[in-house]
Amino acid sequence: MEQHGGSSSQKRHAVCIPYPAQGHINPMLKLAKLLHARGFHVTFVNTDYNHRRILRSRGPHALEGLPSFRFETIPDGLPWTEVDAKQDMLKLIDSTINNCLAPFKELILRLNSGSDIPPVRCIVSDASMSFTIDAAEELKIPVVLLWTNSATALILYLHYQKLIEKEIIPLKDSSDLKKHLETEIDWIPSMKKIKLKDFPDFVTTTDAQDPMISFILHVTGRIKRASAIFINTFDNLEHNVLLSLRSLLPQIYFVGPLQILENREIDKNSEIGRLGSNLWEEETESLDWLDTKAEKTVLYVNFGSLTILTRDQILEFAWGLARSGKEFLWVVRSGMFLSETENRGLLIRGWCSQEKVLSHPAIGGFLTHCGWNSTLESLFAGVPMICWPFFADQLTNRKLCCDNWGIGIEIGEEVKRERVEAVVKDLMDGEKGMRLREKVVEWRCMAEEASAPPLGSSYANFETVVNKVLTGHD
Repeated sequence: MEQHGGSSSQKRHAVCIPYPAQGHINPMLKLAKLLHARGFHVTFVNTDYNHRRILRSRGPHALEGLPSFRFETIPDGLPWTEVDAKQDMLKLIDSTINNCLAPFKELILRLNSGSDIPPVRCIVSDASMSFTIDAAEELKIPVVLLWTNSATALILYLHYQKLIEKEIIPLKDSSDLKKHLETEIDWIPSMKKIKLKDFPDFVTTTDAQDPMISFILHVTGRIKRASAIFINTFDNLEHNVLLSLRSLLPQIYFVGPLQILENREIDKNSEIGRLGSNLWEEETESLDWLDTKAEKTVLYVNFGSLTILTRDQILEFAWGLARSGKEFLWVVRSGMFLSETENRGLLIRGWCSQEKVLSHPAIGGFLTHCGWNSTLESLFAGVPMICWPFFADQLTNRKLCCDNWGIGIEIGEEVKRERVEAVVKDLMDGEKGMRLREKVVEWRCMAEEASAPPLGSSYANFETVVNKVLTGHD
């Protein structure tokens, strides 16, 4: 694990700012740690609201940082709320666009006025926080964007404007939605046999002023102004998409999976390795419980931090899991009532270390919402998936996992206990599950090759951006 040091005056100072949601904070923190390992002074910027949530979940000293890795905050522009209250995502999107630029620039000016740290030389920003592009242009410093979804999702989002021009979206009405979603789109480069149902689900809107569509157009319209764009994926996984994207955005670099790069370079027990970003309190019971189970006998169930299940969906999943006869570890948010399954598996209320759970030998499958982080973590762990996407790019990831890469089974939109029982048995014990497991291990090997120094494609791409864009060396 190589550390590239340097005095304060010699260090380059990178300001890293994620979009304020768990699935965006985690990959940005990995990226920030990798920059720190290369000698950068890092300032990691959370919103005030998430700063308070992290302190509550990880303890009052969790964000004290290190002399060369510091945490700062900016307001998100929304009214003050208690940390237990859920933020309105549409209001948060609007507020980040309209209210965050000024406090972000003020933060950078304050950092630059300090004598104990080097001046800010670059910004590394979540692509959804595109106000940072304006700040970078004013300061005349490079800005690298991190795209935290798949490359496939990006190329689909980049063509939303054309969907509007072709009058494919918004829908005139929702009465014939199923038929509409079967519409095949054959004019997007590298996208074969893709239907509207495989797009991020914002294509189902009937609102010509839909705020999510407006946000997508806002982000994709500005992304070309970035100095470079990191995507948390790797060449073999989305090679044809990479070629097509480079014709639209030449400054694209595949640098994933960031989890593997982090594992190779950052000692988990070091001060920098112990820095975390959980918005929920992390439990420790699950790994002890898994230690008592045989290899590949437990199904891990986690629908992510934003999925909202109905009471009926919870019951159908619960009874399907129970009828399968398989042991399971189910992570649930507070408020989900699951007494029907309490004696059939381990229920974790809160947050667990998903990377550690998926890498445990006892885990034989993953029932997932198909978030991109979860997809990559499952792939890296060599764990096949049962796919039940909820919204946004999760539908695209379902298509990739089940149809393109051969590492997942689709459960279907409507949750029925009989179907849940059948796919769990198929994944854990059936021939299909065996084939999926073999395939996901193949992808894992390719991911490791891409991340290996010095010639792995993701490793080399990361070094190129660090040396030529962020540092300015040839």
